[in-house]
Amino acid sequence: MSYTHTITVPMTYDQAVETTRAALADQGFGILTEIDVKATFTKKLGAESGEAVGDYIILGACNPTLASKALAAEPQLGALLPCNVVVRRAAAEDRAIVETIDPQTMVQLSGSDAVREVAEDAEQRLRAALDAIRAAAKN
Repeated sequence: MSYTHTITVPMTYDQAVETTRAALADQGFGILTEIDVKATFTKKLGAESGEAVGDYIILGACNPTLASKALAAEPQLGALLPCNVVVRRAAAEDRAIVETIDPQTMVQLSGSDAVREVAEDAEQRLRAALDAIRAAAKN
């Protein structure tokens, strides 16, 4: 089972992070949390661990309207929020990978019609953000 939507774009890591933030904001997502995995691994496990993972950030994205609807439908869905979006450096220096959670994962866990509606909306927004990132990479 695939649980992410993934694109690889011809951008530097820093460009991809900036473009991803903007694309998510355009779709109504704010960033609630941010985890710099490389920095965290370096601090907690040593420089080798940080270098091994490379540039890698997890953005905890949240669309308040969608989150509110999801929690009203099933309060337990809070365990799956916010929607995590990963930006990481690809093997090539001038390429980055952007991954979003596939909101249909929530539907598979829940089955509720209300959750299905929220997941479909979230999926459209996240795919639109990925499309915007892809389009920005072409410019």
